[in-house]
Amino acid sequence: MLHPFAARAQANQAHLRIMETTDIHVHVFPYDYYADKPNDTMGLARTASIIDAIRAEAGNSMLVDNGDFLQGNPMGDYIAYERGMKDGDLHPVVQAMNVLGYDAGTLGNHEFNYGLDFMFKVLAGSGFPYVCANLTKGQLASHPKKDELFLKPYVILEKQIRDGSGATSPVKVGLIGFVPPQIMLWDSKNLEGKAQTRDIVDAAKAWVPVMKEEGADIVIALSHSGIDASGPSDRMENASLYLAGVDGIDAVFTGHQHLVFPGTKDFDGVAGADNNKGMLMGKPAVMGGFWGSHMGLIDLLLEKDGKGWKIVDFTSEARPIYHRDENRKVVADVKDKPEVTAAAKVEHEATLAYVRRPVGKTLAPLYSYFALVADDPSVQIVSNAQTWYIREMLKEGPYKDLPVLSAAAPFKAGGRGGAEYFTDVPAGDIAIKNVADLYLYPNTVQAVLITGAQVKNWLEMSAGMFNQVADGAKDAPLLNSDFPSYNYDVIDGVTYQIDLSQPVRFDKDGKLVNPDSERIVDLQFEGRPIDPAQKFVVATNNYRAGGGGKFPDIAGDKVIFVAPDTNRDVIVRYIVEQGTINPSADANWSFKPLAGTTAIFETGPKARQFAGEVKGARIEDAGDGENGFAKFRLVL
Repeated sequence: MLHPFAARAQANQAHLRIMETTDIHVHVFPYDYYADKPNDTMGLARTASIIDAIRAEAGNSMLVDNGDFLQGNPMGDYIAYERGMKDGDLHPVVQAMNVLGYDAGTLGNHEFNYGLDFMFKVLAGSGFPYVCANLTKGQLASHPKKDELFLKPYVILEKQIRDGSGATSPVKVGLIGFVPPQIMLWDSKNLEGKAQTRDIVDAAKAWVPVMKEEGADIVIALSHSGIDASGPSDRMENASLYLAGVDGIDAVFTGHQHLVFPGTKDFDGVAGADNNKGMLMGKPAVMGGFWGSHMGLIDLLLEKDGKGWKIVDFTSEARPIYHRDENRKVVADVKDKPEVTAAAKVEHEATLAYVRRPVGKTLAPLYSYFALVADDPSVQIVSNAQTWYIREMLKEGPYKDLPVLSAAAPFKAGGRGGAEYFTDVPAGDIAIKNVADLYLYPNTVQAVLITGAQVKNWLEMSAGMFNQVADGAKDAPLLNSDFPSYNYDVIDGVTYQIDLSQPVRFDKDGKLVNPDSERIVDLQFEGRPIDPAQKFVVATNNYRAGGGGKFPDIAGDKVIFVAPDTNRDVIVRYIVEQGTINPSADANWSFKPLAGTTAIFETGPKARQFAGEVKGARIEDAGDGENGFAKFRLVL
């Protein structure tokens, strides 16, 4: 079926459909390498299969990518760490994207995880231009237009479009790209001294007028930045709402948050966003999910205005590649596009061999189904490995006599990832795929030096994972859905309880909102109340140590050790060193008992087979939840 704009366009009117992929994270195939099985909710090969049909619905079309294509699954790690990228090599995700005829792309924050040299070798193989207006070489200049940029800030593509009468004429489409300024924090080891980032909105205000002066009929923002209505601020991470307010920008493609806009509840009630029509500040906008789950579509009805074109109407949608049936089972709506799978088949097979390589054995299963409600084996093994590594690294020198703690979080804990998005490694052989499943990101190990008081505040911040539960409440909702599981750090080496009857001490941005509240109680080190002034070394990752998550007092000035090794590599080494591991959780934390009180949480349905093994928590099956999840009751 033709889109209504294509069907009703008159002479001097034309329909232009712009299609977006975003946050692909190397998911070319509909395959979960961590679980080592096909997965119908992901894959550029699936998203690509609807491109031809979507193009057929349109009078004229363009295809763009909104970043985070280079890292995020074992294929990305295999290419970066095992095969490598020599000059002239083609990366499999680029090979796949080149098949599809993209018009342009921009960078996401994860493009920098493997370093600038690697990234630019990958980009060199791209058959389409990449743009980024706020990534500079070295320091910022006195004005955005004077910045020395790594990439062109924008491109203006002249496209021949057919109008309602069948006549063709050119339209000049300007595409400008943006990356979150926080890459300087998250990837400082790769970027410090080599690059800098400018505020997204400031860069847009400088460059968009130039694009208009150069003849762009319409200006499209490729914004690898989410939607946040908390108010504009300098170097804002999720700035797409305020970017849409920049004069001269006509439409905004967003991403980064791994959400869908418009049409889901994620952005209901966000001031300035219309979640029904797909508008930000009155302009068309879309966010196309993640891992290829959706294709973002913005349809524009253009009208000739003198010598140029203007937008007179628009629609926006995020079109999925799958749905859930009445039994909540995933049903694929599309099939693979063979040309895409063929482009990366050799690397796919090599990745499978890579992830199946055994590195040791585990005596007990490793799973994260209860990682948010009790001490957990999947988090425990990460902490064990980090503690082992940092003690070895600091055994000589000024910190050798200080106690070493470890902070680790559950990365795969359901939530937006779905009811199967959990670590689940059976007892027996452990392969590299299992280690990647335990530790999702290629972070590097770092250690910070902090006080006992700062350890407590670290835990107070983590406790934002939980809603306040009134003493005596029945089946209160336990988990704060706005708090990401990767910010729920468990600190090993101390013991403590969490008092859910108290309000949060810090909000999700690390701001002190209830200074008299103390959720963390009975915090002890070596069986005694922790000394607020005592010094501790805490093993963590570069994201947290650099200030990621905005934890109070945790920033680059606390870092005392920067490892050359990734957390995954450390876990592999630890398992190889031990040969056989016993990852049972040591139950160093629990919830403070609240008589007559219960709370409800959701997890994967496979959790039912492990519920009886959970230490330090009383858990009861509470039936089925939504979207394939299972409900459990925590008896406090």
